[in-house]
Amino acid sequence: MSEAAPVRLLLVDDEASLRQPLADYLVRQGFVVRQAEDAAQARSALIGEAPDLVLLDIMMPGEDGLSLCRHLAEARDLPVILLTARGEPTDRIVGLEIGADDYVVKPFEPRELVARIRSVLRRAARPAAPPEEDAGYEFEGWRLDPLKRRLTDPEGVVVPISSAEFRLLVAFLTHPRQVLDRDRLLDMVQGREAHLFDRAVDNQISRLRRKVERDRSDPRLIQTVWGGGYRLAAEVRRIAPDRP
Repeated sequence: MSEAAPVRLLLVDDEASLRQPLADYLVRQGFVVRQAEDAAQARSALIGEAPDLVLLDIMMPGEDGLSLCRHLAEARDLPVILLTARGEPTDRIVGLEIGADDYVVKPFEPRELVARIRSVLRRAARPAAPPEEDAGYEFEGWRLDPLKRRLTDPEGVVVPISSAEFRLLVAFLTHPRQVLDRDRLLDMVQGREAHLFDRAVDNQISRLRRKVERDRSDPRLIQTVWGGGYRLAAEVRRIAPDRP
């Protein structure tokens, strides 16, 4: 029986005094680590083999980590853990709402970071679904292929969707017309270990509405239930998945 391939990490941080010792520690924990000192080097590294997860500093010269995080979440669908010295709730929310999977404040305990890496990878894992469970979803003319993570609008145009938006949409599609409060959405979408905030859920809802609502000021699909949470007000139909 062959051993599982080691997890590949891309560590992006302009502080060599932090980056190198952290990379050494992660290697000792069994990870394969590639380093980049800024966003430009990270983008170059991504041209080749994609990592399983990106550890990304926010404050860097040139393109900052938030900009790169948005690209990774929307265009590359890569799990991202942000590393930063800024620990204010607003800073965390901004990072999470643009697609980061977790947020670790410097200085941090390396063992905690390893635990968070493994937690994010577990949530991001997409095991092969049994034939009866790999169907897609159709709602109000929209289609979501969960295997390809591809969302298409009623005109057949593919709409980019981040990992967080995808998980949130699946939560609604698997519970249509049910009121889902913030606590339940947190558990379903990220897991409590992510230490998210209620406002982060609201911001992710807002981002998803930008993708699927015709009029964001008067949402008809993803409705707010005051004092209760949110509800997908649409009939959902399971459809055969797209095949290559």
